[in-house]
Amino acid sequence: MADTPLVWIVDDDLGVQTALARLLRSTALNVETFGSGADLLDRLTEARPHCLILDLALPGPSGLDLLRILQARGERIPMVFITGEADVASSVEAMKGGAVDFLEKPVDAGELLSAVMRALAREAEWRQRRARMEQAIRLLETLTPREREVLVEVAAGKSNKRIAAELGASEKTIKVHRGRMMHKLAASSVVDLVHLTDRANGREQ
Repeated sequence: MADTPLVWIVDDDLGVQTALARLLRSTALNVETFGSGADLLDRLTEARPHCLILDLALPGPSGLDLLRILQARGERIPMVFITGEADVASSVEAMKGGAVDFLEKPVDAGELLSAVMRALAREAEWRQRRARMEQAIRLLETLTPREREVLVEVAAGKSNKRIAAELGASEKTIKVHRGRMMHKLAASSVVDLVHLTDRANGREQ
């Protein structure tokens, strides 16, 4: 089902893969399993998961290697790390890298499901932010070059009179550009404009 979250499990232990996949599928999640980081990277050329469950020790790229690779690519996929051995340094690096959780094997079912649900919630929030950013960019693209100039000045809190002087236009002309710009952006105040430009630049709070 297209709307069902997709979770990828990367672990070279087939028994772990099977057990975790069965657990997650019992909650109606879509699951794919991989035996190595290389397999995951190959699959990423065709699809994208909503959450990754990564074993720390993998043949080829390790779990932390994959974290670094995906970060370098600009991929934002929430990750839950699992490991057979406690490793404080790796745990710290994973969490600093944005991992949702770092769990020791044998993984407690409740803890894993809780971590996956948090990861899916985080991914949904990222998707919503991306959608709002893309919408803001589309709105800004409807502006003429002059309207964009006026937008920058209005968002900076400048008056029509000052903007007219700085842009070498009449105050009446600036009022017209400002009105058209506000209408195109469906904005009713300077605050709306600031929020819109922040969203378009990925600075949404």
